Amino acid sequence: MPNPATTSRRRDDVLALPIRLDRAIRGQSQQVHAALRSGIVDGLLAPGLRLPSSRALAEQLGVRRNAIVAAYEALLSDGLVEARHGAGTYVAAQLPAPQAAAPAAELEIRIPPRRPFALGCTLVDPGLLKRLAAASRRRIAQAAPDELGYGDPRGSLHLRTRIAHYLAANRGVRCDPSCILIVSGTQHGLRLCIDALLAPGDAVWFEDPGYVASRHTLSATGAKLVPVPVDGEGVAVSAGEKAWARAKAAYVTPSHQFPTGVAMSMARRIALLEWARKAGAYIFEDDYDSEYRFAGPPLTALAGIGAERVIYLGTFAKTLFAGLRLGYLVVPPTLVARVVGARAAQDRFPPAFMQEALADLMADGVIAAHMRRMRPRYRQARDVIAEALGKHAKGSLELSAPAQGLHLLATLPPGAPRGVARLIRERADIECRLLSDARIVQRGPDGFILGYAGFPPKDLADAARRLGRATQEVMRDLGSRRAQKS
Repeated sequence: MPNPATTSRRRDDVLALPIRLDRAIRGQSQQVHAALRSGIVDGLLAPGLRLPSSRALAEQLGVRRNAIVAAYEALLSDGLVEARHGAGTYVAAQLPAPQAAAPAAELEIRIPPRRPFALGCTLVDPGLLKRLAAASRRRIAQAAPDELGYGDPRGSLHLRTRIAHYLAANRGVRCDPSCILIVSGTQHGLRLCIDALLAPGDAVWFEDPGYVASRHTLSATGAKLVPVPVDGEGVAVSAGEKAWARAKAAYVTPSHQFPTGVAMSMARRIALLEWARKAGAYIFEDDYDSEYRFAGPPLTALAGIGAERVIYLGTFAKTLFAGLRLGYLVVPPTLVARVVGARAAQDRFPPAFMQEALADLMADGVIAAHMRRMRPRYRQARDVIAEALGKHAKGSLELSAPAQGLHLLATLPPGAPRGVARLIRERADIECRLLSDARIVQRGPDGFILGYAGFPPKDLADAARRLGRATQEVMRDLGSRRAQKS
């Protein structure tokens, strides 16, 4: 017959609290350790509580005894339990007060839907993706030991060399690969430059209207933004000099201004470079979509005629796709050490294998061939929108179809009430940024910044038809109301 004393002792040795083991955790000892640790930290197992013997708890949980022993040893190392000689294992008497679980952070993160007119989209060639994947796998499989360690903060020399060749042939920028840094995108590169070259509170000229993401990046670093108006020749240098002549930097998009699409005239380029020289200021040249020029030879970049004061920012986000997260800086030789120092203090060096794979495709001519295939498709997309808007807006929108780039601007007539563009966008059920979103100083008519890359022509035509009709209807209604009031 069972000994009543033994039976009673075993009942007392059972842990009253139900313990559920997480079977997703590998190993019984780790499962038991995680379950008991949570019970102790959360206050469910009180300080000073005697834990069951390893044999009893193993029977209770249906695990091996040595798993309980190992779990107790781990808890002892954590300081969560105490072993009393001859008396067993107890929950530690001194424990921090249990903390209530922190509520989930409520962040409003809006990822724009991939719908016609959204910016930042490109057409993705499945064949190119296969070539890129194959090159990446090859680079990883054949990596030498030194390629698996910490690398040059500037990035892959192979990729930097290919970029230098590309810029010399296509953008008129002659630079040594030692002056190029690989970054994870334009905003990352801009932030590095700000950290290395500017101090919080420094004044920076900013195109108005201008690129919203860069405006946010500069503002987040504490820069004082000086809005400088843009006209048909680009940024108005004389207006910037009147507003804040001693600014420390200027951010510009000279080859294809965002969002107006104008190219900065040579007179303005010379004036901007002369101002930077006299003021001892830097020029951040964002050349975000220069690869897609539909007529005539490529424009010479600002860095190609005034490299000593210009930091050139380029990206593969528009050449290939945004998720690649690869861009680059071209820095004047005198500033390389400062920018590399800022880079080394942040993320040390960029991931290597995708850089090498991309450089392989550039060397083989794959990327250049991809751009040649994409140019006529993007030009067709631009023309589809322009034709549909011209047909359905019936003069209610003024179109600016650019000779390059991946977006066009459609503006409302002068005098259109503030807020009407948002009403039209909502009625048309389209995804696009408004011209007013890109302005610091609200002046002039509002309009629509229409991205046309990455979408089938039929979808673009349908969206343009809705926008054109909504614009015509809303503007007609406004005209009728004005006539009634008069």
